[in-house]
Amino acid sequence: MTETTGTSAPGETGTAVSRPRRSSWRYIGPGIVVAATGVGAGDLVATLIAGSSFGYTLLWAAVIGCLVKISLAEAAGRWHLSTGRTLFDGWASLGRWTTYFFVVYVVVWGFVYGAAAMSSSALPLQALFPHVMDLQWWGVACGLVGLVFVWFNKYAVFEKVMTVLVGVMFVVTVYLAVRVTPNLPDAFAGLLPVLPDEKDSVLNTLGLIGGVGGTITLAAYGYWVNAKGWTDTGWMKVMRLDNRVAYATTGIFVIAMLFVGAEMLHSSHVAIASGDKGLIQLGDILAAEYGTATAKFFLIGFFATSFTSLIGVWHGVSLMFADFVAHYRAGGREGGEEVAAGRHDRSWAFRGYLLWLTFPPIVLLFQGQPFRLVILYGVLGAAFLPFLALTLLRLLNSSRTPREWRNGPLSNSMLVIAGVLFLVLCVKQVWDQPWAEFIQRNR
Repeated sequence: MTETTGTSAPGETGTAVSRPRRSSWRYIGPGIVVAATGVGAGDLVATLIAGSSFGYTLLWAAVIGCLVKISLAEAAGRWHLSTGRTLFDGWASLGRWTTYFFVVYVVVWGFVYGAAAMSSSALPLQALFPHVMDLQWWGVACGLVGLVFVWFNKYAVFEKVMTVLVGVMFVVTVYLAVRVTPNLPDAFAGLLPVLPDEKDSVLNTLGLIGGVGGTITLAAYGYWVNAKGWTDTGWMKVMRLDNRVAYATTGIFVIAMLFVGAEMLHSSHVAIASGDKGLIQLGDILAAEYGTATAKFFLIGFFATSFTSLIGVWHGVSLMFADFVAHYRAGGREGGEEVAAGRHDRSWAFRGYLLWLTFPPIVLLFQGQPFRLVILYGVLGAAFLPFLALTLLRLLNSSRTPREWRNGPLSNSMLVIAGVLFLVLCVKQVWDQPWAEFIQRNR
């Protein structure tokens, strides 16, 4: 039995929660949520393609990706617990430029991501039930279900549902990894940091490292920590265990899919499309190789992966937006206190952003994504992780953070590595945007 201090903090239901002296598995929750939200269909297909292209060679890169994201999420959680302030409060203290970036980001990113999340959740449902309705209407249904679920449920219920869906994801991905019979000696050899001989192998490797497990959901982790009822440094050890469990789970997901790519696709020289449709192709390959039941089982896991990302963003990013509005209405005077205390998921700002994520993006499901908006979305998305890493580096090395909880050498090293890595990937992403076509269209 874990000892407690006898003091308490507010929980997600408004009751007192004993503050533990030691970390304990029974407290784990926000980490499961961030793992489920951060690993979307795009992450799985990227890892699958890495396995199909390079076999087990880049297994080490997937592991490093998990370690980098652990450092970012831990830093976000440590800021919330050590200062009693939310991450947006910290950003606002660095200057107005952070507010401008955040507002443009959540507005544009939310609009395009809403359509992408609904479409991703719809793909496996249409594959499972091809004659029920068209893909676009499956997407609308997924968005509306996500809206209603997050609108009417508090964090405790949200966490339980996410945990169940993570269980489905875990069983499906591990089952597939075992079913394809991975070559364990080659897999262990893949833990050695070796680059493939192919062209652009460095950038491909950095892309795999940076693509493991979430973007803005890393920043949302601190908000879920507060929603759980963890509001001070008495929960620091629990948060760190929770965060490690989150990215151990993420590591299992991506390594399992890399095994599938290495064994099913690399050895037989089968190529699949990038993006979510690559997973539909994998379903067809599984049906041919192992039968319809295995393919349907995989599609259920594909849906769980996509839908957890949908409702996770619907909840977590709406919390961040509610914090921004609270801070703005308070004139910059610790406006996030209401959010940090857990009084967030019934605010008009929270629900307003939920509506923004759901209804305007439906237009994109039926009309396609506007070209200029897609470019801006790609640039903003690439810029968010370097923004997060570098602002956390600044906040956690300043007087804004109590001395005891400031960064040590390891934390600073990991955040610097993350910042440099994501800056490189940001430049690559911006460079890869179809600027020539954009300029041609606007002559």
